[in-house]
Amino acid sequence: MCGTRKETLKKQRLHAVENHDIHTGDAGEMDCLVITYTFTMARGDRASFRLEIDPVSIELRPQGGGPFPEWTRLTFKRCRVCTLTPSAHPFCPIAVRLVPIVDRFKDVRSYEEVSLEVETAERTTLKVTSAQKALSSLMGLLCAVSGCPATRFLRPMARFHLPLATQEETVYRAVSTYLLSRYFMVNNSTSNALAMNVSLDPLVRKYKALEEVNTGMSERIRSGARLDAAVNAMVILDSFAKALPFAVEDSLERLRPLFSTTP
Repeated sequence: MCGTRKETLKKQRLHAVENHDIHTGDAGEMDCLVITYTFTMARGDRASFRLEIDPVSIELRPQGGGPFPEWTRLTFKRCRVCTLTPSAHPFCPIAVRLVPIVDRFKDVRSYEEVSLEVETAERTTLKVTSAQKALSSLMGLLCAVSGCPATRFLRPMARFHLPLATQEETVYRAVSTYLLSRYFMVNNSTSNALAMNVSLDPLVRKYKALEEVNTGMSERIRSGARLDAAVNAMVILDSFAKALPFAVEDSLERLRPLFSTTP
């Protein structure tokens, strides 16, 4: 198990759950990153998911070996962009991580109201929202840290996870992260031929591939869930992935005045 957070993280919540409520605290020394999602349903029952993430690889710590349902097999409705081989990876790395969530929410409707609490070493975020939006935030994080090659580019954003991010926040974070990766690539290169490329086309291609992953995961989840909360959570992620290539230009134009050097 990972190191525990200090008691400062146990401060009493001072505000109502209608809005994000953030508390900062000292994380202490930890041997992994811990993010805990807790859902409280309108009828009072709770479900908590603790994610333990390796601080170097930014991947989830290993879990038990199953048994896993049939819909988690790599060959079951396999994503078209998948580069894994069934012999080395008999199960989809994202699907096996989603099993506890799909099982817990298989009888929950997408529009049901939940109170979501997301706790990290630094802060706690609280919000009342729909089940599908809350699940989408958790499932997006799980996809990023699952070990799937197609979602690996999302790991830096997972390291600085922002629960319930809006489309504009996602565009800002995705573009900033991509440009920072280009900066490190250029500065780590020993070749003068590698110039700083500010084109966002490679990022757009990565999100195009992400659409295929989301589509494949939606098909898998439909086989494991009776109602639509988990399925629609993937639909929301897919809508973000589909919108990002078109939203980049529009969102960046809205952000441009923030970086203006003139009054």
